[in-house]
Amino acid sequence: MKRIERIYHYVQQQNHDNLKQQLEQNEGITATEISEALSILRNNVSMELNELHRQGKIIKITGRPVRYFDRHSIEAKIENLLADDELEYDNCQALLEKFSENTVTKSPFDDLIGSDASLRTQVEQAKAAVLYPPNGLHTLIVGQTGVGKTLFANLMYRYSQHAERLGAESPFIIFNCADYYNNPQLLMSHIFGHMKGAFTGAENEKEGLVEKANGGILFLDEIHRLPPEGQEMIFYLMDTGTFNKLGETDRRRKSNVLIIGATTEDPESSLLRTFVRRIPIVISLPSLEERTPKERVDLLKNLLSNEAHRISKPLRIEDEAAKALIGNTTFGNIGQLKSNIQLVCAQGFLNSFDTNEEILIEFKKLPMNIKDGYFHFSGRRKELQEISKYLDPYTVIMPERGKQLINSDEYEPDFNLYKIMEDKASILMDQGVENEDIKKFITMDIDVHLNSFYAKFKNTIHDRENILKIVNEDILNFTEDIQVKIERQLGKKLNERFLLAFSLHLTSFLKRARSNKPLKYTNIENVVNDKPESYAIALEMKKEIESEFHIRVPNMEVLYLTLLISSLLKDQEENRVAILVATHGNSTASSIVNVAKKLLGEGLVDSIDMPLDLSPKVVLDKITQRARELDMGRGVLLLVDMGSLTSFGSVITERTGIPVRTLDMVSTATVIEAVRKSNILDMDLDSIYDSLKDFRGYGGYDSESSTLTGDKAHAIVTICATGEGTAEKLQAFIQRILDTITTDNIKVIPLGVHEAAGKIEQLQEEYDILMIVGIHDPKVQIPFIPIERLFAQDGEEQIIQLVRQRDIFIKKSETNWIAREVIEDSLSEFLTYLNPKKIIPVLLKFAVSLEKELNMTMENTQKINLLIHIGCAIERMVVKDGLAYHDPSEAIVQTPIFKAIEQTNRECLSPMKLSLTLDEQLYIYDILTKTHQLTT
Repeated sequence: MKRIERIYHYVQQQNHDNLKQQLEQNEGITATEISEALSILRNNVSMELNELHRQGKIIKITGRPVRYFDRHSIEAKIENLLADDELEYDNCQALLEKFSENTVTKSPFDDLIGSDASLRTQVEQAKAAVLYPPNGLHTLIVGQTGVGKTLFANLMYRYSQHAERLGAESPFIIFNCADYYNNPQLLMSHIFGHMKGAFTGAENEKEGLVEKANGGILFLDEIHRLPPEGQEMIFYLMDTGTFNKLGETDRRRKSNVLIIGATTEDPESSLLRTFVRRIPIVISLPSLEERTPKERVDLLKNLLSNEAHRISKPLRIEDEAAKALIGNTTFGNIGQLKSNIQLVCAQGFLNSFDTNEEILIEFKKLPMNIKDGYFHFSGRRKELQEISKYLDPYTVIMPERGKQLINSDEYEPDFNLYKIMEDKASILMDQGVENEDIKKFITMDIDVHLNSFYAKFKNTIHDRENILKIVNEDILNFTEDIQVKIERQLGKKLNERFLLAFSLHLTSFLKRARSNKPLKYTNIENVVNDKPESYAIALEMKKEIESEFHIRVPNMEVLYLTLLISSLLKDQEENRVAILVATHGNSTASSIVNVAKKLLGEGLVDSIDMPLDLSPKVVLDKITQRARELDMGRGVLLLVDMGSLTSFGSVITERTGIPVRTLDMVSTATVIEAVRKSNILDMDLDSIYDSLKDFRGYGGYDSESSTLTGDKAHAIVTICATGEGTAEKLQAFIQRILDTITTDNIKVIPLGVHEAAGKIEQLQEEYDILMIVGIHDPKVQIPFIPIERLFAQDGEEQIIQLVRQRDIFIKKSETNWIAREVIEDSLSEFLTYLNPKKIIPVLLKFAVSLEKELNMTMENTQKINLLIHIGCAIERMVVKDGLAYHDPSEAIVQTPIFKAIEQTNRECLSPMKLSLTLDEQLYIYDILTKTHQLTT
């Protein structure tokens, strides 16, 4: 946390219950107080406080000493918003006058939209419940999700203070019974407390919420989740004012507490009749549809006002867009309305962040699922006409915050989305990224932050609809059928990219073929030997395409299909073993995992902390659920400290079918090593487990193992289909890599798949095997690098790290050696006139320049394919036999991507007195936009 954030957090955490009293006594937070509390130099504290004041987050009282208050806390107390020019006062008395401006006679319910109309009866019931002598009447609030039950209970509490039935310090405690519904014992422990030894894990006596709420109100949300025995204990408390903690037999404890319950269910069917009979007041809140048209429009405007305040820009909303938002609340009510408003405001903000103009919300730009809300009113013309009375064709909402009736809100994200968007836009602008590209990047942020936060309140457009915007439905239908057949053949699911990638490739091929222009392909026959599984699938696809589209598919197109399928299957293979750390204590596991993530990046690793008072059953349920979320098909390694946690692995496997291995005596070093072997070395579950059983940290393995490897010669094993041909070629390739990174002698030994298992065991007796590289993982306790990962961006680094582990000297060498070697090797087969060694520097310069122009970094495999194509294109320029592009479009030539290609062409090829033709550049554009998933 930054220094300014720590200081602001301190200001926010101070006691704000008696702000009026603090002002009356000339008290407040000072720089000296913060300096001493946070051990920060006073001058630095003063500087950050002035910055927070400038940002409008705190209020400043000038004088000696200068005092500060949290702005939101003051606004909540005076029930009004302060303008930006009302954040500095000469003395406390001047700010105190803001408290007196809010008339004492005004009820907290007066600002509730609908309190004088559709909610009038409910408000009167609430007031009666609070005022009824001597201590009020216990109340049940009934209503659908999102109608405002928590808000209504909060207003009842504030009204009881307003009517002086409760004091300013009286507690108001909120508890959601659904949080612990699957563990009744723990649920009852939270509400009533427990004695030491009441159940397993109850090592100390604990105070319950009934005790904490004494003299105030306890709000039990989702009260229907209370088990029957819990309901009986609650109504006994209602009857007698006494209760007992778990583990006690006598009900001697007393608590004067008003119970307010809330439920989305029918009380008669979800609660005990004896319990319902003891609740004299039942308040039923209407759904949004049952509210008056004026109230629905007022709620819309209030929520829009809050968003305009956050953005600090006016909002202009079209009447049809407003009606769509109001109509699209069929099950989430006000909560869903709020989430939808925040989504469309975020999209509007995205389209206007580079201007100072107002944000326009139009019907045509709404997401499809929100547009459907407008058609909710079809056949309800009278209702639509009533709503139209309160809307102008365009309603302008100024950036003034709507009335805040509650300080916390379950529908409020814990992040400022607009700030995130602005910060990211600023960074991208500084890097010279085009506005359109910036908008695409930030749209992803909206999806990640907002769509996931409101997943339970809104529907998303299915991927299929998006794909149909760019490919024909007959092609997509065919692709879906192909996907089913491939998945059946492979016995595993293809990733989500398959539909789009294959549909686009097929569209491009059919267009080329039907243009009656000759199809020219780069020579890539060697993929048949390297990717036999993908090639077999491609042959099946050839037959399917010819049968469906009545067109001949050339054999060379089959090879391109092989490359495409191989690329898509590669993503499947990148799934990792999940690492889950579970330990006793409030933050032990999470702290260890945070260290591992900082060192190795965001691998597939997560943590579960187990407070000592949490029952083992609850922990088991949590770990089981987390294992389901983490598993990517390759199992979960569970790292635990002690106790019952060590026996959970087999239970989780039995419950879920997920392979789980458990290691105890977890340490930070063990977690780091597990993540490294999963994320970087791509080892399987059993291999990671076996390699960590005797791991004792990075101080070194036991002396026996070091003597076993210390005197042996180092070696790397390569595995291909046979021990000859491709395996020997891979052997020579890796040997050249080793020659560039180290002077030590490391032998490279080629093996065939059929002999690998037996031979490796024999080789281990003679050699210290550093790693195995190839097409097959022999499942031994040696790091394995799949051949495709060798050519990934970090391929060289993986080899260097594994070599470095044996304290072998690593010399400095040029980077990107693998890519250079593969390109040169391939071009030596493809080129007839040009010398591959001479052209390689030009191609690498081309890649660097293109990446800079596009502000992107290509994966090695992508870069290799692109540069081989460009190398062949340069030779075509030399012999004046360039490709002819199908259907050139003027629109493509104007895109930023094509302009980047043009600039790179001029910059890199002009010194050679060469230039790629427009048609050749268009082919490069196709490769970038289709293979690299770039958008124009």
